[in-house]
Amino acid sequence: MNLHTFESMLSIGETVAVEFKRCGNGIEHDVYESVCSFLNRFGGDLFMGVLDDGTVTGVPEKAAGDMIKNFISVISNPVHFTPTVYLAPELLKYKGHTVIHVHVPPSAEVHSYKKVIYDRVDDADVKVTATAQIASMYIRKQNIFTEKRIYPYASEENLRLDLLPRIRKMAVNNAGGRHPWESMSDQELLKSAGLYGMDIATGEKGYNLAAILLLGKDDVIMNACPAYETDALVRKVNADRYDDREIIRTNLIESFDQLMDFARKHLPDKFFLEDVSRVSLRNILAREMISNILMHREFTSSYAAKFVIQKERMYTENANRALREGVITPDNLEPDPKNPIIASFFRNIGRADRLGSGVRNLFKYSKYYSGQDPEFQEGDVFRIIVPLDEEYSFDYGLDHEAGEMIGGGTAVKIDGKIDGKTNGKTDGKTNVKTDGKSIKKLTDAEHKVLDLVQDNPLITQKELASILDLSDSGIRYVMRGLKEKGLLYRTGSHRKGIWHLTK
Repeated sequence: MNLHTFESMLSIGETVAVEFKRCGNGIEHDVYESVCSFLNRFGGDLFMGVLDDGTVTGVPEKAAGDMIKNFISVISNPVHFTPTVYLAPELLKYKGHTVIHVHVPPSAEVHSYKKVIYDRVDDADVKVTATAQIASMYIRKQNIFTEKRIYPYASEENLRLDLLPRIRKMAVNNAGGRHPWESMSDQELLKSAGLYGMDIATGEKGYNLAAILLLGKDDVIMNACPAYETDALVRKVNADRYDDREIIRTNLIESFDQLMDFARKHLPDKFFLEDVSRVSLRNILAREMISNILMHREFTSSYAAKFVIQKERMYTENANRALREGVITPDNLEPDPKNPIIASFFRNIGRADRLGSGVRNLFKYSKYYSGQDPEFQEGDVFRIIVPLDEEYSFDYGLDHEAGEMIGGGTAVKIDGKIDGKTNGKTDGKTNVKTDGKSIKKLTDAEHKVLDLVQDNPLITQKELASILDLSDSGIRYVMRGLKEKGLLYRTGSHRKGIWHLTK
């Protein structure tokens, strides 16, 4: 969680999805009661080291590591939590204080702490003791999540238990070296993951639809969901039919692998540095889109899910149980779990993050990959559309061929409001040109840098980074891109030099 989001929660205060705990002398029982109530309601965020009024006091820094270990030990112990749950606390540093943050996703199960069920009402954790209330909680979750449908005649022979060693390893790696699944038997793991349970309305016990979809053999999956498939298509040349196609009808674990391989095969992996590390924009975007289409679709629908790559965009489509219709943005995002058991399984093995993070990641990294925002369309069919531009590069804003022309000494001119005397300013329509041929539009950051440098040629990179809210490495790459385009150069020393705009 970034500090801006944390400060926003502090200013709003405790809500149905936010809880503050002081935890000055360690973790008390009320922390686990809140975790239980979040699991049973809509999920939420819990902060240890914060008073009820939002004042940050922090937890003892030296004790924070042991507090996290104890927390994980309690929530993964069936004596305390039923069913058990795996959560990943994180440490936040805020104005000299250490805060422990725990994001709790909503669960498809009804959880109890020390044999007591808790529910979230406004900003309070309430004990649920009446039999009718407990029954209604089970029925509510059963009716909402079709992944919980019990198949009483399904057995371990119908599941791909050979995948479990790999799944354990993925969970351990994702958790940083320790995960409860590592020491569990196969049956214990399946129960801990919510793949085996009981339908309180019928009394049936057995493996549920989530278990069959995640780990079922192919013929068992087709028996439970005859229309289940994911259609992967490339339509760059033959837009009416396809250039390449794979129809995937296997379990969700291996479906993810096959769809990722398909994306790697047909999408360029553009060079990009985040801070000082190279990251794969292609893999990040494909991971978020593919995880969403596998986790959050309505599997009982006959609508075939699609992952389509075209020349100017890629998109996914899947059947959806929509609570509303319209376009989703980071500002109006209201995360709604479609299949929380499957989503939790994916989070445990590192193939997804917390609910809602996929939207934010796609908006962030799509800008770097194509220079444009993605689009999310909520309805009976859920669509994610990510624009593509093979010539766009965040670092350079030009394609490889044009980069060689500029590097070879070709004169560059600006077809906009900057002239040879540098007495104009850039605007959103400025293009770099070589020999009259358009190379690429400048990025927003490059536009702003040119404006700022023109107004103040003595401005430093540190000042530019502060104004544009970029990291030190981020501003260096923007400046390097402008230099390589031939639009900017510097004379004088590092501290007392001056910037010059060129033709």
